[in-house]
Amino acid sequence: MAHALLKAHAPPGAGSVPDPPAEAEILLPYLPESAGRARRFVRDTLAGWGLDRSIDSAVLIASELVTNAAKTGCRQQMTLSVRHVSQSAVRIAVRDGSCILPVLIRASVDEECHRGLALVDRLTRSQWGATVEPAGKVVHADLTIER
Repeated sequence: MAHALLKAHAPPGAGSVPDPPAEAEILLPYLPESAGRARRFVRDTLAGWGLDRSIDSAVLIASELVTNAAKTGCRQQMTLSVRHVSQSAVRIAVRDGSCILPVLIRASVDEECHRGLALVDRLTRSQWGATVEPAGKVVHADLTIER
């Protein structure tokens, strides 16, 4: 079931490009359908910040990160956050309960899987990473804002 928005901070004048930092978070279950919720959440958040030109790339990144987290087998909830970290970048991050770090695999042309992180890598110009935490990890991707 949908979970409440944990926090959404936007500076006054929402609907225009915010002065960083602006941040929004949502809790999601470890289910395949969470990717759809993540896409809607990111789309609505960036639209609210007036970052319409970056929505398509941000939605793809969030979908890939949430899909990967949903496959970890964790049973609690993951957190998806979107943060406007500077005038030129948005950070999309997923915190999950698994300590297994993601690995970028270059899929061969005939493979149908293992393309998600390669897509994230391409969209962010290799500006992504992961940090291990006591109860899991955070995978983040920094997307340059399209003007």
